[in-house]
Amino acid sequence: MAEGGGGARRRAPALLEAARARYESLHISDDVFGESGPDSGGNPFYSTSAASRSSSAASSDDEHERPGPPRAPGAPPPPPCAPAAPELEEDETGAGWSAALRDRPPPRFEDTGGPTRRMPPSASAMDFFQLFVPDNVLKNMVVQTNMYAKKFQERFGSDGAWAEVTLAEMKAFLGYVISTSISHCESVLSIWSGGFYSNRSLAQVMSQARFEKILKYFHVVAFRSSQTTHGLYKVQPFLDSLQSGFDAAFRPSQTQVLHEPLIDEDPVFIATCTERELRKRKKRKFSLWVRQCSSTGFIIQIYVHLKEGGGPDGLDALKNKPQLHGMVARSLCRNAAGKNYIIFTGPSITSLTLFEEFEKQGIYCCGLLSSRKSDCTGLPLSMLTNPATPPARGQHRIKMKGNMSLICWYNKGHFRFLTNAYSPVQQGVIIKRKRGEIPCPLAVEAFAAHLSYICKYDDKYSKYFISHKPNKTWQQVFWFAVSIAVNNAYILYKMSDAYHVKRYSRAQFGERLVRELLGLEDASPTH
Repeated sequence: MAEGGGGARRRAPALLEAARARYESLHISDDVFGESGPDSGGNPFYSTSAASRSSSAASSDDEHERPGPPRAPGAPPPPPCAPAAPELEEDETGAGWSAALRDRPPPRFEDTGGPTRRMPPSASAMDFFQLFVPDNVLKNMVVQTNMYAKKFQERFGSDGAWAEVTLAEMKAFLGYVISTSISHCESVLSIWSGGFYSNRSLAQVMSQARFEKILKYFHVVAFRSSQTTHGLYKVQPFLDSLQSGFDAAFRPSQTQVLHEPLIDEDPVFIATCTERELRKRKKRKFSLWVRQCSSTGFIIQIYVHLKEGGGPDGLDALKNKPQLHGMVARSLCRNAAGKNYIIFTGPSITSLTLFEEFEKQGIYCCGLLSSRKSDCTGLPLSMLTNPATPPARGQHRIKMKGNMSLICWYNKGHFRFLTNAYSPVQQGVIIKRKRGEIPCPLAVEAFAAHLSYICKYDDKYSKYFISHKPNKTWQQVFWFAVSIAVNNAYILYKMSDAYHVKRYSRAQFGERLVRELLGLEDASPTH
């Protein structure tokens, strides 16, 4: 047993490295802005290991070239990379790219972002949560669960221990599962155990046997209709209702980010679980993408992509990952047209074709570009190749086509950005604690500032995703969506007058919500 535990602990760093690599499309590692060394120790996605260095280096657009074939003994060294040929410059000029820059005003945005309604100072955690999951949605879960239980028993035999679930029991059921986001214990049943994660006050509301019965029959949509072809038909109505709640409760700021939130396994669990528990773990069959307000962290829109399936958005119908990520971006921005939003994207989404398409819809973009991960069709080759001699830190080159600017900025590596949201002649700075100010184009400063906020959001709120891990894909999606609803509810709470009455932390807000869902008396948080 000890040997198996040691193997799991040895695998934990590798799993964390894989998580870091998966977030290259969102996070800028400290090395991007020259923050490697002692100053970078607080960044959980930075590591001095070889694997991490190779992962973070990928964001710097292949700064280190792949080695070529071995050189014969005595042969002269290969010549340095030559600058772009005049013919290449002529081709780029013919394609519309020019080194002549012009100023352009930023996209106008007059809307005031924030909550759409003012909640009273006495509003409870449940009031904020029910902005997204109201009673009519919970009542539908009650109906669908009872329908599924009846049909299941007609087919497989009567269950004498079953009684139809009520609205109060459904709220308590949700409360029990949400409590795992506070305790960080994957087994909900530990509430009724006598162990470390037991909770006597919660356990008295419902018996363990009753909870397990509801868990067995729980459904959002009991049966597939004849017209349904979507693989997530069992949870899609809930996602649609949740989206309506997000739209009705919050107006986002102008700057937003497309990314995958951190929803992977708890590293502590991975490092301590047994071999058997790891084997039982099934790989997720979906990816969850969001459009997120970069000034508040509020998740505006959710998109779930099934990794398996033969539909028009299935992987077998798409040629490559950039095409998949372009489809994801279009789905997430389908309600953003005409509002002059500025969308920040990672390398997997950034492409000239997509940005030009969005500009026609009144959506502006700023994205990190990678020659390996991005669709570089239509971009000038001279801007995608590194010069033989590295320039000084903070220097940059820019080419412009219409409103689109392609920026190549150097800071211990070449970093490329594509944007139609910021003027190429406007300057910004990256401020470092030890090195002071590093000059950069305004688009680079904006990209770093807004994505840094999202990194902090992930670091803070990903700890409060529901730890319960069911085997069925639709249930995994459901609980992830509920986690996002609770986080959004807390963000609205912090922006309301109720926060000034009782300043609950995220953990206290979650505890409060659980107690209200279970119908317990009003009690002050313990932390």
